[in-house]
Amino acid sequence: MTAPTGPGKLFGRSIARREDRALILGAGRFLDDLKVPGCLHAAFVRSSVAHARFAPPDTEAARAMPGVVAVFAAADLARYLPGGEVLAVGLPSASIAFQLDRPILTAGETVFVGEPLVLVVADSRAAAEDAAEAVLIDYEPLPAVADLASAVAEGAAPAHEKLPHNRLAEMGFRFGDIDGAFAEAAHVVQAELMVDRGAAHSMETRGVLARPDTATGRLDVWSSTQTPHALKKNLCDLLGMDDSAISVTAPDVGGGFGPKLVTYPEEIAIGAAAQALGRPVKWVEDRHEHFTATTHEREQLWSVEMAVEADGRLRGIRGRMIHDHGAWTARGLNVPYASGMMLPLMYDVPAYDLAITVAVTNKTPVTPIRGAGQPQAVFVMERLLDRAAAACGLDRAEIRARNLIGPGAMPADRPLKLRSGAPVRLDSGDYPGTQQDALDASGWAGFEARRVAALAEGRHIGIGLANYIEGTGRGPYESVTVRITRTGRIRVATGASAMGQGLGTALTQIVAEHLGADPALVDLSLADTSEPYGFGGFNSRQTVVAGASADAAARVVRAKTLAVAAHLLDLPAEALEIDGAYVRQVGGNQSIGLGRLAREAEGLPGYDLPGVDSPGLTATERVLIDEMAYSNGCCVAEVEVDTETGLVRLDRLHLTHDCGRMVNPVMVDGQVMGGLAHGVGNALYEKMIYDGDAQPLSVTMADYLMVTSHEMPEVGIRHLESPTPLNALGVKGVGESGVIPVSAAVASAIEHALSDVGVSVDFAPVTPQALLARIAAARGGTS
Repeated sequence: MTAPTGPGKLFGRSIARREDRALILGAGRFLDDLKVPGCLHAAFVRSSVAHARFAPPDTEAARAMPGVVAVFAAADLARYLPGGEVLAVGLPSASIAFQLDRPILTAGETVFVGEPLVLVVADSRAAAEDAAEAVLIDYEPLPAVADLASAVAEGAAPAHEKLPHNRLAEMGFRFGDIDGAFAEAAHVVQAELMVDRGAAHSMETRGVLARPDTATGRLDVWSSTQTPHALKKNLCDLLGMDDSAISVTAPDVGGGFGPKLVTYPEEIAIGAAAQALGRPVKWVEDRHEHFTATTHEREQLWSVEMAVEADGRLRGIRGRMIHDHGAWTARGLNVPYASGMMLPLMYDVPAYDLAITVAVTNKTPVTPIRGAGQPQAVFVMERLLDRAAAACGLDRAEIRARNLIGPGAMPADRPLKLRSGAPVRLDSGDYPGTQQDALDASGWAGFEARRVAALAEGRHIGIGLANYIEGTGRGPYESVTVRITRTGRIRVATGASAMGQGLGTALTQIVAEHLGADPALVDLSLADTSEPYGFGGFNSRQTVVAGASADAAARVVRAKTLAVAAHLLDLPAEALEIDGAYVRQVGGNQSIGLGRLAREAEGLPGYDLPGVDSPGLTATERVLIDEMAYSNGCCVAEVEVDTETGLVRLDRLHLTHDCGRMVNPVMVDGQVMGGLAHGVGNALYEKMIYDGDAQPLSVTMADYLMVTSHEMPEVGIRHLESPTPLNALGVKGVGESGVIPVSAAVASAIEHALSDVGVSVDFAPVTPQALLARIAAARGGTS
């Protein structure tokens, strides 16, 4: 495919986001804004212990409370789930030791704090919550598994009573002569690295509204979800309903960041309750529930080593990683797989051997959060490179430059495979050039003199860097229908989902580029499950996959429109152009409106269609994309460390990145800035803390620290563009780019700032307490 060059009339230009006006004016329609007559409200009774047996809950008092309509324990709800009582996630049977499909409501044994056990439905949320507190559950505690290393040890207590052990899966990656790489290495550096668990915390928590229509037998469902098609499929399967009998709509979604791509037990339970009661039922998660019941990510323990030549050339990497899977399987093994695959990907690593153990624990289930295993991989790789640079006596940027895959090697085949089994091929990019641009923009070359001068004043400042690539645009397709209506408007319908990233604006620019370049004429229907084939929003895929289909459909509609106009105006199609709501003669005075062309294209009984062989100015396209498009970037961080308190002040962040051709550069800036903020949280603040009994301790915003504007440093962003050959637009994804390198760059900068003290940073987030302990240990126990 050939990507377009330079901006078009709309494509590649920073037009205003069409989503913003309604949101700024408070006119958005989020899940909890939806009001339907006769709606009931739900609350869940959740487990307060991490691992226990329990008898059937005593719901008698709750059922008798004012306003309560129904109380469903697992056995009660099962009658309305003809398709089964668990959310099954298909996993490759060769990879796993046992299935861990989530129950809709749990019975008999609970395995994490926050697990839904009982559903209460009442005429108000307050009444439902009061009744939920009246449900009595008698717990018989069992040993809980909280620590990763202990979880996979021989003889460890099982996280589920009937499991043989906690090792859900053993997998890994291996290529090259790993033994020879280490036997002949000039230097071998080692690291034990911990990346801790965190949450996503979108502005809007989860929520679902289900409304049965007694006249039609349909069930209409609204959910704050990234993947309405997946939710519809699961509802159909578990409720035993045909897909024509259920509709799923995602209204405005106040952030997704990964956890909302999962179908949750609560969504199925609310649908089943609405069917059972014949009335609408709504549930909106509170923030405390979000801390414990919405999926987490990041927690991994690595033990790795790197072999290098005397000149810093990489010879090999080997080691082990333990990944915290949580208590149930909610999304498969994609997070640990992505971590293992991405670690060596952008560097020329001749040999690699990584063993991965996926551990079941009594903690909230784990699914992708923005970055999906890639921030951990970058943290590990970049920490190893800093150690290797020190061993070789090289500048940290220089050792990277010597090992990055260069632009002359593109497209570069790598000795790794995607989860599907397809080989990995890096499509385009200039990784050394991206790094050099970031170094130039951030003043890397002159920083050491600044550090020495600051140290003479008693101040510890440092600079660090990290490179990354991100696999984006996971296929195989996303359906898009483009149609010019009888009123002359352009309707774009797709199952692709918006969650604040500006997808509607991007699709408008792509479609309108071919059909008159007037974005005001475009009407959008996103997250549309009336289109039976689609997947939704995750993996920085929407602009790549849905964008490619939108582009293809718009091209077909453009050709049909010009053909009909040519027939009616008796002119060659080459002499015509679409300009706003009209097709006009180039250099002439003839024109015809899009609305009339749409009506003419419908045809009349007994007459041939005017200039086309199929009715209507419409097209549906599902462009198949098999390979991933790899964005890349380099992040540079500057910090100052207070050695008396362990406090890290982040002074500056710079990111030079390449996401192929940019549809809308200002929106790209916004996505990158949001990702950087998320990365700052991962680097310094956000940590889900559990005690030894797997009780979560950071379940309020006072305990779990989120980044605010006060913590954000000065930020610099620069764009490079290496169009991918994998789609006609040349675009790559950008939604997760900012978050991936920040923890690694900040850790590198902190270690640099404390180089006179001799502190190693091998954990994230870098909290003041933990850092101060390292400083004290390095100083021999003094602070």
